[in-house]
Amino acid sequence: MGKRLKTYGGLGLLVGVLMTGCDDAPSANRHEDTCAEPRSLRVEVMSSDGAYIQGASVTATNLQSNISITGVTDDRGVTTAINETLAPSPIRVVATAGSHVTHAERVEWTCDECHCTPVPDTVTLELQD
Repeated sequence: MGKRLKTYGGLGLLVGVLMTGCDDAPSANRHEDTCAEPRSLRVEVMSSDGAYIQGASVTATNLQSNISITGVTDDRGVTTAINETLAPSPIRVVATAGSHVTHAERVEWTCDECHCTPVPDTVTLELQD
């Protein structure tokens, strides 16, 4: 005959739950992976008279791999679609709205074991008339 497994109802579950708190690590947010969410570059697009532009297309291109990410600005003229997946090489960021284009801005990355952070962390691009 096969071996029978003896169960003790909820006692095994209770012991398992209690055992997870026995190490010295903090228990709050224990299962969050702080490295999972990529860091983003905040890009603001403005007209030459200072108005924020909704619907502008913002493209960032990695200067070494030539890989790019494109985002569209929201009703505040902002996009955070550009993220650290383009790091660690510098990127070139440019925006277009209709026939208007901005000058390109260069953004560097500062990286640690978990994330790369854009330097600067916010870029304001002005559409040229």
